[in-house]
Amino acid sequence: MKNGKFFFISFVLIVLCLLLYLFKDFLLVISIAILMAVATANINAKFLQLTQGKKVFAASLTTACIVLLFFAPFVYGVIELFKTLKNFDTVLITQTIDSLKNYQFTLPQSLAFLEPKIKEILTSLDINDLSRQILTYASSFTKSSAKFFVDMVLICIFYFFVNLYGTELIIYLKSIIPIEKKELDEVLSEVGNVMAVVLYSMVIIAIFQGFLFAIIVMIFGYNALLMGVIFSISSLIPAVGGALIYVPVSLYEFATKGLYPALWIFAYSFFVISFVADTLIKPLIIKWINKKLVKTPTKINELLIFLAMIAGISSFGFWGIILGPAILTFFISTIRLYIILKDKNLI
Repeated sequence: MKNGKFFFISFVLIVLCLLLYLFKDFLLVISIAILMAVATANINAKFLQLTQGKKVFAASLTTACIVLLFFAPFVYGVIELFKTLKNFDTVLITQTIDSLKNYQFTLPQSLAFLEPKIKEILTSLDINDLSRQILTYASSFTKSSAKFFVDMVLICIFYFFVNLYGTELIIYLKSIIPIEKKELDEVLSEVGNVMAVVLYSMVIIAIFQGFLFAIIVMIFGYNALLMGVIFSISSLIPAVGGALIYVPVSLYEFATKGLYPALWIFAYSFFVISFVADTLIKPLIIKWINKKLVKTPTKINELLIFLAMIAGISSFGFWGIILGPAILTFFISTIRLYIILKDKNLI
């Protein structure tokens, strides 16, 4: 009997290793799809009720919601951005640089020591070198966008199947894990709640920041919808975030309309959006989502989740915003599982 059990476990491990090797190039997108499905399990459950238990229909509706909410704005922003770049007049770059070089400014007495250095930097600006850098960044952006688009399509496909078969898998896992159903549900609920907090906060914060930026650029005659969508997307990019949008817009305003419009856009974007909204309001939004939008508030501190998001972005890039909190949650849940198993003398 023991030999048969050992053989079966060994066989299962070998098959699992082969399966992982088969999908080794898709492990990241599969992980993201699983975590997104865990975070939106309540949405899929609602659709299951509305469709009277039709799993394929419910999974399709849930996937459609995710596509419209997360990926459609990205596709719209990229397409419109490429249209703009296609018709972009490079003379505007030259005009902007010339305006910066020729602008006569005087700093306050307390900052006068910076004036020579700033003028030296402005004088050293070279249009040819800058154009080469812009082309390099544009090429890198194109490649990254293409890869990101492929990842999105694969995530949507795997997300659909996770919603379709996820319930059966969870039931099976519950049947083989030697823990009481109530205790296991608490641990799994903690993971699901943290993922929901991360996903919902990411969307709400991005929309909020995009809306704030759309207000200021609309005042100065820009396409508010397009600029808001692009800013929302860029706000998710590690380190630089919305600065990728408001700095070029501010420079363009400076070259075409003068100093004060540029200062308004830059100051508003930096202080109101990047500092107040991103640094001060974001933790509050996470806390509000934790209390109002998830079924059971997570016991993990909101600031810890926020730090895990930052660490995840640093380690894994864009998708680290989901992976970071997931790894933290799994670690905490593993400790809780160990305590439960130890109390029951199962290990």
